[in-house]
Amino acid sequence: MRTTRIKNKVILLISMLLFLTGCWDQREVELSAYVVAIGIDKSETDEGSIRLTYLISNPEAGIQAQGSASDEPPRETITFEVDDFLTATNLANTVVAKEVTYDLLNVIIVSEELARDDRFIRWMYDATKGEDIRRNAKLLVSKENAATFIQNTQPSIETRPHQYFNLIFERGNEIGTLTVSDLLTFFRKTEADSSLFLSFYGSTEKPERPKQGEDQDRFKAGEFYYEGETNTSQFAGSAIFKEGKMIGALTAEQTRLSYLLNDTMEARDIYTTLPDPFNEDYQLGIKLNKEGKLDMQMDLKRETPTIDVTVPLKVDVLTNHSMAEYPRNPENREKLKKTFKNRFEKKFEKLITKTQDEFKGDPFAWSLHARKHFLTIPEYEKFDWMKTYPEMDISVSVDVRLGTFGRQGEVPDMEKLRED
Repeated sequence: MRTTRIKNKVILLISMLLFLTGCWDQREVELSAYVVAIGIDKSETDEGSIRLTYLISNPEAGIQAQGSASDEPPRETITFEVDDFLTATNLANTVVAKEVTYDLLNVIIVSEELARDDRFIRWMYDATKGEDIRRNAKLLVSKENAATFIQNTQPSIETRPHQYFNLIFERGNEIGTLTVSDLLTFFRKTEADSSLFLSFYGSTEKPERPKQGEDQDRFKAGEFYYEGETNTSQFAGSAIFKEGKMIGALTAEQTRLSYLLNDTMEARDIYTTLPDPFNEDYQLGIKLNKEGKLDMQMDLKRETPTIDVTVPLKVDVLTNHSMAEYPRNPENREKLKKTFKNRFEKKFEKLITKTQDEFKGDPFAWSLHARKHFLTIPEYEKFDWMKTYPEMDISVSVDVRLGTFGRQGEVPDMEKLRED
Protein backbone atom coordinates (compact mmCIF):
# COMPACT_ATOMS: atom_id res chain seq x y z
CA MET A 1 0.00 0.00 0.00
CA ARG A 2 2.77 2.39 0.97
CA THR A 3 4.71 1.48 -2.17
CA THR A 4 1.68 2.26 -4.31
CA ARG A 5 1.30 5.71 -2.73
CA ILE A 6 4.97 6.48 -3.35
CA LYS A 7 4.64 5.46 -7.00
CA ASN A 8 1.56 7.64 -7.39
CA LYS A 9 3.41 10.65 -5.92
CA VAL A 10 6.34 10.08 -8.25
CA ILE A 11 4.02 9.88 -11.26
CA LEU A 12 2.21 13.05 -10.15
CA LEU A 13 5.52 14.88 -9.67
CA ILE A 14 6.74 13.89 -13.13
CA SER A 15 3.44 14.97 -14.65
CA MET A 16 3.71 18.38 -12.98
CA LEU A 17 7.23 18.81 -14.35
CA LEU A 18 5.92 18.22 -17.86
CA PHE A 19 3.44 21.09 -17.46
CA LEU A 20 6.09 23.35 -16.00
CA THR A 21 8.39 23.05 -19.00
CA GLY A 22 7.37 26.06 -21.14
CA CYS A 23 10.46 26.41 -23.32
CA TRP A 24 9.41 24.12 -26.12
CA ASP A 25 8.67 27.02 -28.49
CA GLN A 26 11.32 29.48 -27.38
CA ARG A 27 13.63 31.18 -29.89
CA GLU A 28 17.14 32.28 -29.13
CA VAL A 29 17.78 35.98 -29.69
CA GLU A 30 20.94 35.38 -31.66
CA LEU A 31 19.09 33.03 -34.02
CA SER A 32 16.41 35.55 -35.05
CA ALA A 33 16.44 38.43 -37.54
CA TYR A 34 14.20 41.13 -36.07
CA VAL A 35 12.36 43.27 -38.62
CA VAL A 36 11.75 46.65 -36.92
CA ALA A 37 10.42 48.45 -40.00
CA ILE A 38 8.67 47.40 -43.19
CA GLY A 39 8.66 49.56 -46.30
CA ILE A 40 5.90 49.03 -48.87
CA ASP A 41 6.04 50.40 -52.42
CA LYS A 42 4.15 49.75 -55.62
CA SER A 43 5.48 46.85 -57.65
CA GLU A 44 7.42 47.88 -60.73
CA THR A 45 6.20 44.88 -62.74
CA ASP A 46 2.96 43.44 -61.30
CA GLU A 47 -0.15 45.30 -60.10
CA GLY A 48 -1.05 42.35 -57.88
CA SER A 49 2.26 42.51 -56.00
CA ILE A 50 4.15 44.95 -53.81
CA ARG A 51 7.79 45.90 -53.41
CA LEU A 52 8.77 45.14 -49.82
CA THR A 53 11.76 46.44 -47.85
CA TYR A 54 12.89 45.01 -44.51
CA LEU A 55 14.89 47.02 -42.01
CA ILE A 56 16.43 44.38 -39.77
CA SER A 57 17.93 45.49 -36.46
CA ASN A 58 20.85 43.88 -34.68
CA PRO A 59 19.75 43.64 -31.00
CA GLU A 60 23.38 43.34 -29.88
CA ALA A 61 24.50 46.60 -31.51
CA GLY A 62 25.47 49.26 -28.99
CA ILE A 63 25.32 46.86 -26.06
CA GLN A 64 28.43 46.14 -24.03
CA ALA A 65 28.96 42.39 -23.77
CA GLN A 66 31.86 40.90 -21.86
CA GLY A 67 33.70 44.21 -21.87
CA SER A 68 33.44 44.96 -25.60
CA ALA A 69 30.67 45.96 -27.99
CA SER A 70 29.61 43.78 -30.90
CA ASP A 71 31.50 44.41 -34.15
CA GLU A 72 28.43 43.52 -36.21
CA PRO A 73 26.61 46.38 -38.03
CA PRO A 74 23.50 47.74 -36.28
CA ARG A 75 21.22 47.07 -39.25
CA GLU A 76 20.74 45.47 -42.64
CA THR A 77 18.13 45.95 -45.36
CA ILE A 78 16.66 43.79 -48.08
CA THR A 79 14.18 44.76 -50.84
CA PHE A 80 12.22 42.30 -52.96
CA GLU A 81 8.83 41.84 -54.66
CA VAL A 82 6.14 39.75 -52.96
CA ASP A 83 2.42 39.01 -53.07
CA ASP A 84 1.94 39.98 -49.40
CA PHE A 85 4.09 40.81 -46.40
CA LEU A 86 2.99 37.88 -44.22
CA THR A 87 4.43 35.07 -46.35
CA ALA A 88 7.42 37.23 -47.30
CA THR A 89 9.44 36.13 -44.27
CA ASN A 90 10.18 32.76 -45.86
CA LEU A 91 11.35 34.41 -49.08
CA ALA A 92 13.68 36.66 -47.11
CA ASN A 93 15.35 33.59 -45.64
CA THR A 94 16.73 32.92 -49.11
CA VAL A 95 19.44 35.48 -48.28
CA VAL A 96 18.98 36.10 -44.52
CA ALA A 97 20.35 33.21 -42.49
CA LYS A 98 18.43 33.84 -39.25
CA GLU A 99 14.71 33.29 -38.79
CA VAL A 100 12.93 36.46 -39.93
CA THR A 101 10.37 37.60 -37.37
CA TYR A 102 7.94 40.52 -36.87
CA ASP A 103 8.04 40.28 -33.07
CA LEU A 104 9.69 43.73 -32.80
CA LEU A 105 8.01 45.35 -35.79
CA ASN A 106 7.61 48.99 -34.81
CA VAL A 107 6.68 50.91 -37.96
CA ILE A 108 5.16 50.26 -41.37
CA ILE A 109 6.40 52.79 -43.93
CA VAL A 110 4.29 53.32 -47.05
CA SER A 111 5.16 55.46 -50.04
CA GLU A 112 2.77 58.32 -50.74
CA GLU A 113 2.26 56.93 -54.22
CA LEU A 114 0.91 53.66 -52.83
CA ALA A 115 -1.03 55.33 -49.99
CA ARG A 116 -3.01 57.32 -52.60
CA ASP A 117 -3.84 54.14 -54.54
CA ASP A 118 -7.32 52.62 -54.21
CA ARG A 119 -5.75 49.20 -53.63
CA PHE A 120 -3.67 50.33 -50.64
CA ILE A 121 -6.23 49.22 -48.08
CA ARG A 122 -6.06 45.65 -49.45
CA TRP A 123 -2.39 45.41 -48.55
CA MET A 124 -2.81 47.07 -45.16
CA TYR A 125 -5.40 44.58 -43.97
CA ASP A 126 -2.71 41.90 -44.07
CA ALA A 127 -1.54 43.46 -40.81
CA THR A 128 -4.77 42.35 -39.10
CA LYS A 129 -4.04 38.74 -40.03
CA GLY A 130 -0.49 38.43 -38.73
CA GLU A 131 -0.38 37.03 -35.19
CA ASP A 132 3.02 38.59 -34.46
CA ILE A 133 2.15 42.08 -35.77
CA ARG A 134 1.26 44.36 -32.89
CA ARG A 135 -1.71 46.70 -33.24
CA ASN A 136 0.30 49.57 -31.74
CA ALA A 137 2.82 49.46 -34.60
CA LYS A 138 3.07 52.90 -36.23
CA LEU A 139 2.03 53.92 -39.73
CA LEU A 140 4.30 56.36 -41.59
CA VAL A 141 3.80 57.77 -45.10
CA SER A 142 7.01 58.70 -46.90
CA LYS A 143 7.05 61.36 -49.59
CA GLU A 144 9.41 59.25 -51.69
CA ASN A 145 9.59 55.47 -52.12
CA ALA A 146 9.64 53.63 -48.82
CA ALA A 147 12.75 51.70 -49.88
CA THR A 148 14.58 54.99 -50.52
CA PHE A 149 13.39 56.41 -47.20
CA ILE A 150 14.69 53.39 -45.28
CA GLN A 151 18.03 53.36 -47.09
CA ASN A 152 18.58 57.08 -46.45
CA THR A 153 17.56 56.96 -42.79
CA GLN A 154 21.00 56.69 -41.21
CA PRO A 155 20.97 58.35 -37.74
CA SER A 156 24.46 59.34 -36.62
CA ILE A 157 24.10 59.09 -32.84
CA GLU A 158 21.23 56.69 -32.14
CA THR A 159 22.40 53.84 -34.37
CA ARG A 160 19.83 51.31 -33.14
CA PRO A 161 16.97 51.81 -35.64
CA HIS A 162 14.15 50.59 -33.37
CA GLN A 163 15.20 53.01 -30.63
CA TYR A 164 15.58 55.86 -33.14
CA PHE A 165 12.01 55.50 -34.42
CA ASN A 166 10.63 55.22 -30.89
CA LEU A 167 12.36 58.41 -29.79
CA ILE A 168 11.50 60.56 -32.79
CA PHE A 169 7.83 59.50 -32.80
CA GLU A 170 7.50 60.10 -29.08
CA ARG A 171 9.07 63.54 -29.28
CA GLY A 172 6.97 64.45 -32.31
CA ASN A 173 3.84 63.65 -30.30
CA GLU A 174 5.02 65.78 -27.39
CA ILE A 175 5.64 68.89 -29.52
CA GLY A 176 2.64 68.35 -31.79
CA THR A 177 4.47 68.19 -35.13
CA LEU A 178 3.47 64.52 -35.48
CA THR A 179 0.08 63.07 -34.70
CA VAL A 180 -0.81 59.77 -32.97
CA SER A 181 -0.55 57.13 -35.69
CA ASP A 182 -0.99 53.42 -34.98
CA LEU A 183 -2.56 50.50 -36.82
CA LEU A 184 -5.41 50.05 -34.33
CA THR A 185 -6.60 53.66 -34.79
CA PHE A 186 -6.17 53.41 -38.56
CA PHE A 187 -8.39 50.33 -38.84
CA ARG A 188 -10.93 51.64 -36.33
CA LYS A 189 -11.43 54.97 -38.13
CA THR A 190 -11.44 53.31 -41.54
CA GLU A 191 -14.23 50.94 -40.55
CA ALA A 192 -16.21 53.51 -38.52
CA ASP A 193 -16.33 55.84 -41.55
CA SER A 194 -16.92 58.89 -39.34
CA SER A 195 -13.51 60.55 -38.97
CA LEU A 196 -10.42 61.17 -41.03
CA PHE A 197 -7.22 59.44 -39.93
CA LEU A 198 -3.94 61.35 -39.61
CA SER A 199 -0.68 59.42 -39.92
CA PHE A 200 3.00 60.30 -39.56
CA TYR A 201 4.57 61.99 -42.59
CA GLY A 202 8.27 61.69 -43.38
CA SER A 203 10.85 62.35 -46.07
CA THR A 204 14.59 62.21 -46.65
CA GLU A 205 14.40 64.96 -49.26
CA LYS A 206 15.75 68.44 -48.49
CA PRO A 207 14.92 71.84 -50.03
CA GLU A 208 17.67 73.77 -51.79
CA ARG A 209 17.05 76.95 -49.79
CA PRO A 210 15.17 78.03 -46.66
CA LYS A 211 11.41 78.36 -47.02
CA GLN A 212 10.19 81.87 -46.38
CA GLY A 213 7.06 82.28 -44.26
CA GLU A 214 5.65 84.32 -41.42
CA ASP A 215 5.46 81.32 -39.06
CA GLN A 216 8.37 78.95 -38.66
CA ASP A 217 6.36 75.70 -38.53
CA ARG A 218 4.47 76.06 -41.82
CA PHE A 219 6.23 73.14 -43.52
CA LYS A 220 5.99 69.40 -44.05
CA ALA A 221 8.70 66.77 -43.95
CA GLY A 222 11.08 67.37 -46.84
CA GLU A 223 10.64 71.15 -46.67
CA PHE A 224 12.72 71.94 -43.58
CA TYR A 225 16.06 73.49 -44.51
CA TYR A 226 19.11 72.86 -42.33
CA GLU A 227 22.87 72.56 -42.57
CA GLY A 228 25.35 70.31 -40.77
CA GLU A 229 26.25 66.66 -40.43
CA THR A 230 23.27 64.63 -39.29
CA ASN A 231 20.59 62.23 -40.45
CA THR A 232 18.71 63.29 -43.61
CA SER A 233 15.31 62.00 -42.45
CA GLN A 234 12.60 64.51 -41.53
CA PHE A 235 9.38 63.77 -39.67
CA ALA A 236 6.77 66.54 -39.66
CA GLY A 237 3.14 67.03 -40.65
CA SER A 238 0.43 64.49 -41.32
CA ALA A 239 -0.88 62.37 -44.16
CA ILE A 240 -4.71 62.40 -44.24
CA PHE A 241 -6.65 59.21 -44.90
CA LYS A 242 -10.31 58.88 -45.76
CA GLU A 243 -11.84 55.41 -45.97
CA GLY A 244 -8.37 53.84 -46.03
CA LYS A 245 -6.89 56.03 -48.77
CA MET A 246 -4.58 59.04 -48.53
CA ILE A 247 -6.28 62.18 -49.82
CA GLY A 248 -3.95 64.98 -48.70
CA ALA A 249 -1.43 66.24 -46.16
CA LEU A 250 -1.15 68.80 -43.37
CA THR A 251 1.82 70.95 -42.42
CA ALA A 252 3.42 70.81 -38.98
CA GLU A 253 1.46 73.93 -38.00
CA GLN A 254 -1.86 72.45 -39.16
CA THR A 255 -1.08 69.24 -37.29
CA ARG A 256 -0.53 71.27 -34.12
CA LEU A 257 -3.81 73.09 -34.64
CA SER A 258 -5.48 69.68 -35.02
CA TYR A 259 -4.11 68.74 -31.59
CA LEU A 260 -5.69 71.85 -30.09
CA LEU A 261 -9.06 71.05 -31.71
CA ASN A 262 -9.02 67.41 -30.58
CA ASP A 263 -9.88 66.32 -27.03
CA THR A 264 -8.45 62.82 -27.57
CA MET A 265 -4.87 64.06 -28.10
CA GLU A 266 -2.54 66.25 -26.10
CA ALA A 267 0.78 67.96 -26.85
CA ARG A 268 2.63 69.56 -23.95
CA ASP A 269 5.57 71.31 -25.63
CA ILE A 270 4.17 73.41 -28.48
CA TYR A 271 6.67 76.19 -29.22
CA THR A 272 6.14 78.48 -32.19
CA THR A 273 6.40 82.11 -33.34
CA LEU A 274 3.91 84.81 -34.28
CA PRO A 275 4.41 88.33 -35.65
CA ASP A 276 5.04 90.88 -32.90
CA PRO A 277 2.07 93.32 -32.79
CA PHE A 278 4.36 96.08 -31.49
CA ASN A 279 7.04 95.79 -34.17
CA GLU A 280 6.44 94.01 -37.46
CA ASP A 281 10.16 93.45 -37.95
CA TYR A 282 10.22 90.84 -35.18
CA GLN A 283 8.55 87.60 -34.21
CA LEU A 284 7.35 86.61 -30.76
CA GLY A 285 8.42 83.21 -29.46
CA ILE A 286 5.51 81.60 -27.58
CA LYS A 287 4.53 78.37 -25.86
CA LEU A 288 0.97 77.03 -26.23
CA ASN A 289 -1.05 74.83 -23.91
CA LYS A 290 -4.70 73.87 -24.14
CA GLU A 291 -6.26 74.39 -20.73
CA GLY A 292 -8.90 71.73 -20.28
CA LYS A 293 -11.43 70.39 -22.77
CA LEU A 294 -13.07 72.14 -25.69
CA ASP A 295 -16.42 73.80 -25.10
CA MET A 296 -18.52 72.19 -27.85
CA GLN A 297 -22.01 73.53 -28.49
CA MET A 298 -23.81 71.52 -31.19
CA ASP A 299 -27.25 71.90 -32.68
CA LEU A 300 -27.61 68.92 -35.00
CA LYS A 301 -31.39 69.09 -35.41
CA ARG A 302 -31.37 72.14 -37.66
CA GLU A 303 -31.66 71.91 -41.41
CA THR A 304 -28.07 73.13 -41.46
CA PRO A 305 -26.41 71.72 -38.29
CA THR A 306 -24.23 74.15 -36.33
CA ILE A 307 -21.16 73.77 -34.15
CA ASP A 308 -19.78 76.48 -31.89
CA VAL A 309 -16.44 75.51 -30.37
CA THR A 310 -14.36 77.44 -27.86
CA VAL A 311 -10.68 76.59 -27.49
CA PRO A 312 -9.11 77.49 -24.11
CA LEU A 313 -5.49 78.50 -24.72
CA LYS A 314 -2.74 79.50 -22.35
CA VAL A 315 0.03 81.46 -24.06
CA ASP A 316 3.45 82.01 -22.50
CA VAL A 317 5.54 84.71 -24.21
CA LEU A 318 9.16 83.55 -24.42
CA THR A 319 10.86 86.30 -26.43
CA ASN A 320 10.40 90.06 -26.71
CA HIS A 321 12.69 91.55 -29.36
CA SER A 322 10.55 94.68 -29.68
CA MET A 323 11.18 95.36 -25.97
CA ALA A 324 7.50 96.17 -25.33
CA GLU A 325 6.52 96.42 -21.65
CA TYR A 326 4.02 93.79 -20.51
CA PRO A 327 4.12 93.10 -16.72
CA ARG A 328 3.43 96.73 -15.73
CA ASN A 329 1.40 97.78 -18.77
CA PRO A 330 -2.17 96.38 -18.88
CA GLU A 331 -2.91 98.07 -22.22
CA ASN A 332 -0.04 96.22 -23.90
CA ARG A 333 -1.16 92.95 -22.37
CA GLU A 334 -4.70 93.47 -23.63
CA LYS A 335 -3.46 94.29 -27.12
CA LEU A 336 -1.28 91.18 -27.08
CA LYS A 337 -4.19 89.04 -25.89
CA LYS A 338 -6.50 90.33 -28.65
CA THR A 339 -3.77 89.75 -31.24
CA PHE A 340 -3.36 86.12 -30.18
CA LYS A 341 -7.13 85.59 -30.10
CA ASN A 342 -7.71 87.01 -33.58
CA ARG A 343 -4.75 85.24 -35.10
CA PHE A 344 -5.59 81.78 -33.75
CA GLU A 345 -9.26 82.12 -34.60
CA LYS A 346 -8.29 82.83 -38.22
CA LYS A 347 -5.91 79.86 -38.25
CA PHE A 348 -8.55 77.51 -36.83
CA GLU A 349 -11.23 78.76 -39.23
CA LYS A 350 -8.90 78.34 -42.21
CA LEU A 351 -8.05 74.77 -41.21
CA ILE A 352 -11.69 73.81 -40.58
CA THR A 353 -12.72 75.27 -43.94
CA LYS A 354 -9.97 73.20 -45.58
CA THR A 355 -11.26 70.00 -43.95
CA GLN A 356 -14.82 70.77 -45.08
CA ASP A 357 -14.12 71.90 -48.64
CA GLU A 358 -11.06 69.85 -49.61
CA PHE A 359 -11.01 66.75 -47.40
CA LYS A 360 -14.77 66.41 -46.85
CA GLY A 361 -14.27 65.00 -43.38
CA ASP A 362 -13.54 65.64 -39.72
CA PRO A 363 -10.00 64.91 -38.42
CA PHE A 364 -10.67 66.30 -34.92
CA ALA A 365 -12.72 63.38 -33.48
CA TRP A 366 -15.73 65.70 -33.07
CA SER A 367 -17.99 62.79 -33.93
CA LEU A 368 -17.39 61.56 -30.36
CA HIS A 369 -19.05 64.75 -29.08
CA ALA A 370 -21.86 64.38 -31.63
CA ARG A 371 -22.80 60.87 -30.45
CA LYS A 372 -24.06 62.33 -27.17
CA HIS A 373 -26.80 64.19 -29.08
CA PHE A 374 -28.47 60.99 -30.30
CA LEU A 375 -30.50 58.55 -28.24
CA THR A 376 -29.60 55.46 -30.24
CA ILE A 377 -26.79 54.25 -32.47
CA PRO A 378 -29.11 53.77 -35.49
CA GLU A 379 -30.23 57.40 -35.10
CA TYR A 380 -26.59 58.55 -35.13
CA GLU A 381 -25.76 56.36 -38.11
CA LYS A 382 -28.74 57.77 -40.02
CA PHE A 383 -27.41 61.28 -39.41
CA ASP A 384 -24.23 60.18 -41.31
CA TRP A 385 -21.57 62.38 -39.70
CA MET A 386 -19.01 62.02 -42.49
CA LYS A 387 -21.51 63.09 -45.14
CA THR A 388 -23.05 65.91 -43.07
CA TYR A 389 -19.85 67.46 -41.68
CA PRO A 390 -18.84 69.36 -44.88
CA GLU A 391 -22.18 71.20 -44.92
CA MET A 392 -22.21 72.26 -41.26
CA ASP A 393 -22.01 75.86 -40.08
CA ILE A 394 -18.95 75.92 -37.78
CA SER A 395 -17.63 78.85 -35.76
CA VAL A 396 -14.54 78.95 -33.55
CA SER A 397 -13.64 81.26 -30.72
CA VAL A 398 -10.46 81.23 -28.66
CA ASP A 399 -10.33 82.00 -24.96
CA VAL A 400 -6.78 83.27 -24.41
CA ARG A 401 -5.10 83.46 -21.03
CA LEU A 402 -1.67 85.04 -20.92
CA GLY A 403 0.81 83.09 -18.85
CA THR A 404 4.36 84.13 -18.03
CA PHE A 405 6.65 86.50 -19.93
CA GLY A 406 9.82 84.55 -19.33
CA ARG A 407 11.86 84.18 -16.18
CA GLN A 408 12.37 87.95 -16.17
CA GLY A 409 9.32 89.70 -17.59
CA GLU A 410 10.58 93.26 -17.42
CA VAL A 411 12.77 94.66 -20.20
CA PRO A 412 15.20 97.59 -20.23
CA ASP A 413 14.33 100.97 -21.70
CA MET A 414 16.02 100.96 -25.11
CA GLU A 415 16.25 104.78 -25.28
CA LYS A 416 18.10 104.94 -21.99
CA LEU A 417 20.43 102.17 -23.13
CA ARG A 418 21.27 104.14 -26.26
CA GLU A 419 21.91 107.26 -24.20
CA ASP A 420 24.41 105.37 -22.10
